Amino acid sequence: MAKQVKTIGVLTSGGDAPGMNAAIRAIVRTAIHKGLEVKGIMRGYAGLLQEEIVDMNSTSVSDIIHRGGTVLYTARCQEFTTAEGQKKGAEICRKHNIDGIVVIGGDGSFRGAGKLSALGINTIGLPGTIDLDIACTDYTIGFDTAVNTAMEAIDKVRDTSTSHERCSIIEVMGRNAGYIALWCGFANGAEDILLPERYDGDEQALINRIIENRKRGKKHHIIINAEGIGHSSSMAKRIEAATGIETRATILGHMQRGGAPTCKDRVYASIMGARAVELLCEGKSNRVVGYKHGEFQDFDIQEALNMTKDIPEDQYQISKMLVR
Repeated sequence: MAKQVKTIGVLTSGGDAPGMNAAIRAIVRTAIHKGLEVKGIMRGYAGLLQEEIVDMNSTSVSDIIHRGGTVLYTARCQEFTTAEGQKKGAEICRKHNIDGIVVIGGDGSFRGAGKLSALGINTIGLPGTIDLDIACTDYTIGFDTAVNTAMEAIDKVRDTSTSHERCSIIEVMGRNAGYIALWCGFANGAEDILLPERYDGDEQALINRIIENRKRGKKHHIIINAEGIGHSSSMAKRIEAATGIETRATILGHMQRGGAPTCKDRVYASIMGARAVELLCEGKSNRVVGYKHGEFQDFDIQEALNMTKDIPEDQYQISKMLVR
């Protein structure tokens, strides 16, 4: 069993996600409640290597639960992918008496957490990513807010698309995962949903559906395109040339990362943050907190990274029935 910790650090790494601040708040206040000291590590692993480390107390996390982004800031760090960088990070933790860290981020962040754990720093990961692409969990911090932000934006694009009788391609984020696209396809009543996990590249079939729908009297055609497919602007030009229907591309971009987190992201992130501290107090290390089958659970980091995840086939089939 890994050693029990007395001082914990917390960092956010990789892309920011709404709800990260709620997790930070829960980590700090739970740790203080249990008699631990807490240090905030600024700018992820990059800040760790630069020793950008600050003391945190209950006041440090006042009035942040409703804010998007992360008060600890975030960055990606190439140096920490090297054995030398990882060893340096562990030595800096010991220098600052940090014997446990909570890492909030995605799979890349978890790989770094696993390396720190192997070097003797008790480490717990929290899934913070809007992409919902971490296989060990049915929920990731930020997804609920991001998908609601995208849904509201798509509703607005639909209004103008209908007014002008256009075809609209709306590109949503998610890297190579199509969860935001799938959920928005359902929620926005899209005519087509293009998912990297399923799209076969048959653009002619897409064009044929647009023409058929226009003949049936449809005044607009909404295509939700996942970031993993991309090329929305060039796709719009080809569709307009083939159909004669004015076609516009809208790339929602990083607005999906921002904004006040939803109630779900605040509550679930808070529970995950508290659970991370509890695991450290139990002497645990090299674990990821997830939400699976309606319960908060924890998994070995390496086992979690080895898991694979795909779009639920039943949801995909339902989406195909509903898009008409």
